[in-house]
Amino acid sequence: MINKNLLLTYLYLLIYILLSSGVILYNKWVLSPKYFNFPLPITLTMIHMGFSGAVAFLLVRVFKVASPVKMTFEIYATCVIPISAFFASSLWFGNTAYLHISVAFIQMLKALMPVATFLMAVLCGTDKLRCDVFLNMVLVSVGVVISSYGEIHFNIIGTVYQVTGIFAEALRLVLTQVLLQKKGLTLNPITSLYYIAPCSFVFLFVPWYLLEKPEMEVSQIQFNFWIFFSNALCALALNFSIFLVIGRTGAVTIRVAGVLKDWILIALSTVIFPESTITGLNIVGYAIGN
Repeated sequence: MINKNLLLTYLYLLIYILLSSGVILYNKWVLSPKYFNFPLPITLTMIHMGFSGAVAFLLVRVFKVASPVKMTFEIYATCVIPISAFFASSLWFGNTAYLHISVAFIQMLKALMPVATFLMAVLCGTDKLRCDVFLNMVLVSVGVVISSYGEIHFNIIGTVYQVTGIFAEALRLVLTQVLLQKKGLTLNPITSLYYIAPCSFVFLFVPWYLLEKPEMEVSQIQFNFWIFFSNALCALALNFSIFLVIGRTGAVTIRVAGVLKDWILIALSTVIFPESTITGLNIVGYAIGN
């Protein structure tokens, strides 16, 4: 007899893998000049944040699905604002990388996330520099270097954007742990989006106004409501699926599922986007990094 709880867990993991892969491929398709040709990553990220913030507001204030936490100005200024700033930065830089490098290579570079998280944790004082962990981090870094060396369409600009986004995301994760736990706050995905999405939207507004607003005024940018609505809906669903998986299995399981998702995504991207060619050296480097 099939265990229903186990079956439900696998179902949640499958949904997470499908949504995570789908959002990445969808973003690449929307941003790439070769496909939908909407080369405005900050604008796309702002659409995601605005939509997520609006949905979270409705769920909290109108439908009462979740209750807001006790939020003082001091907590908002010292916790929500810095976390939102690095969250916005990681999304901005990560989405910008799609304009320059392939989905497959982006996933290979994401192998650096444990390295970045460990370094940020050491700098913030939440972890200690241990020899065994340091050697593992060196091995991961070597794998990423090998993958980069084997990349046919290597682009330094896209690589810098992606690596910067990875370190911004790592710092966000560490700050979330340090600041929120220190204040004793517990945020679920709905309340997280309720507080963080609007603040991230504001942070993105400044670079958007300086970098992308002038371009939108002079160039013929196509805008399709249903494309952007469905794209934002997928991003929102992904946030909720992450909460479901973590709540049911834990952060370690979603990390393992993430590795499986990355391999699937690398394979899928080479089929969907012909320019995402991978080499044997890419695969060897990524295998070492994981």
